[in-house]
Amino acid sequence: MDTPVPENIQPEPSPEQLLPVNAPDEAPAVVTGVHEDPAIPVTTAASGKTAHAGLKWFVIIIFGLLVIAGLCVGVYYLAQDDIRSVSVIRMEGTMVTGNYEDADVIGSEVVGRELREAADDPMVEAIVLRVNSPGGTPAAAQEIIGDLEYAKTKKPVFVSMGDTATSAAYYVSAHADRIYANPDTFTAGVGVIWTFSDISRWMQNEGYNVSVIKSGSKKDMGSTSRPISIEEQEYAEKIVDNSFENFIADVTSERSILRADIEDGRVIRGADAIKLNIVDELGNLNDAIDGAKKMASSRR
Repeated sequence: MDTPVPENIQPEPSPEQLLPVNAPDEAPAVVTGVHEDPAIPVTTAASGKTAHAGLKWFVIIIFGLLVIAGLCVGVYYLAQDDIRSVSVIRMEGTMVTGNYEDADVIGSEVVGRELREAADDPMVEAIVLRVNSPGGTPAAAQEIIGDLEYAKTKKPVFVSMGDTATSAAYYVSAHADRIYANPDTFTAGVGVIWTFSDISRWMQNEGYNVSVIKSGSKKDMGSTSRPISIEEQEYAEKIVDNSFENFIADVTSERSILRADIEDGRVIRGADAIKLNIVDELGNLNDAIDGAKKMASSRR
């Protein structure tokens, strides 16, 4: 008698049936990126594409940053024309050597320092020296001229004359690139003067006596307690003449001025001074500033 087989029980498959069967149109599956040595990194096609994309974006970002930096630099330098200014330096009062300044006196170190600072300032495109001075000592003028010449190596230096720019003040002005004056500015006055006072007669009347002990005959030269001697007058004249020759030679070498037009030491109006090439143009401070800007622009 046959043993009945339940309908829901299937016979076990044979060993051959357990083997994987590939469809005839399918290629066998290939596993990549597996290495026997776990220390060797696994590189897949997907990770290679990711690395390439990352490098591409890195290059794009760096290029973009360089472009932005270049634009910033360009904007900065283009903006310099609007940011830069003309430095106005004032030389007002009697000129003396030293670091001193008040309503009546201007020290050479004060003017010289401001000239050099403006010359070295990259935000200053030109300098205007505003002169309102009757002059001063030759040494003070020479110190300022040295600093003015330094400034001229860096940028234009113009002079704007106010009421007065005579004697040593004109000595300095002659070294500027260009001089502006008002029609009634007093200028020129090229010359050297040394004044001696004698109050010995008044002292005698008042019974005021002075005793002097000196090492040389000229040691107290210029004392108000006695008149100057003939020998001292001759010596003083020699000093004045030598200083004047240096003064007038410097001025005529800086500007095309005839010696005969200025050697008498007279003061000359601005309107007449322009005819003698003592000044270049008639105009005020603003005119000088505009002219300095134009020269600075032409030198770029």
